[in-house]
Amino acid sequence: MLRMPEANARIVVEVAVDSVAGAAAAEAAGATRIELCSGLLEGGLTPSSGLLHAVRDAIKIPVFAMVRPRGGDFLYDDDEFDVMQRDVRQLRAGGADGIVTGALTADGQLDDARLGRLRDLTAELPITCHRAFDLCADPLAALTRLRQLGIERVLTSGQSAAAPSGAEQIATFVAAAGEAPIVMAGAGVRADNAAELVTRTGCSELHLSATTWRESAMTFRRDNVPMGIPPPPGEYAIRVTDGDMVARVVAALR
Repeated sequence: MLRMPEANARIVVEVAVDSVAGAAAAEAAGATRIELCSGLLEGGLTPSSGLLHAVRDAIKIPVFAMVRPRGGDFLYDDDEFDVMQRDVRQLRAGGADGIVTGALTADGQLDDARLGRLRDLTAELPITCHRAFDLCADPLAALTRLRQLGIERVLTSGQSAAAPSGAEQIATFVAAAGEAPIVMAGAGVRADNAAELVTRTGCSELHLSATTWRESAMTFRRDNVPMGIPPPPGEYAIRVTDGDMVARVVAALR
C-alpha cells in the first residue's frame, strides 16, 4: 500500500550545491537540507574540508556531505575505498550532519561489506545511499539490504533518467520501504512537477540541484586552451545554484 505524506506535512526539499554561495541561496529560498558536493557536473564528488567548514559557517540548515572519490561507476578498488573511509572521518570531524555515499559490486549488487564499514565510520550520523541505487540490478532487494545495514535514506529517480518518468517505480519503492529507508525522489525535479511527483510517489522528500549558469567575469580570455572538458555552455560559464528555482519548488509544495 502506498504511503502518502500527511496533507499538512512539510515536504523536505534537499538541494545539491557545490559552493558557499549555492548553499546560502538554497537556504534563503527555503531548502530544508543541503547535499554538499564538489564536481556536480560529474554527478557530485566529495567536497573539500575547507568548503564544508565555510558552508557550515554560512548556513544553519543541515549539511549532508557527499563521499564519492571520482566520477563514473560505483565499483571501487581498495585504494579508492581507503580514500572514502578517510573522507568520512574528515567530513564527520568537520561538522557534516550526514553522509551521502554508495558502492556496488561488479554484478550490480549493493556492496554490503563496504557500505557496512562506512556505516560503522559515520557512527551516529545518518547516511543517504545516492543514485548508485538507480544502477543496481535488484532495487527491491537493495532496499531490504539498506534497511538491514541501518542506512536511513535512499535517493532515486526510479531507475529512470528523471524522477517524473520514474514516478511509478518510485511509488513501488516507497511502498516496499515502509518506514525505512526513507525514499527521496530526485533528478529533473522542477516547480511544475514537484507537487505531482509527491502525489504520484508518496515521497516526503525531494532532491534537486537547481542548476543555472552565469557568465565568467574574466575580461581577458584565451580560446582553444581547455582546462579540461568544458561545461555545456563553454569554458567561461560557471555552474551556480538558482535560488529562484528552489523557491518555486518550495512554493509549489505548499
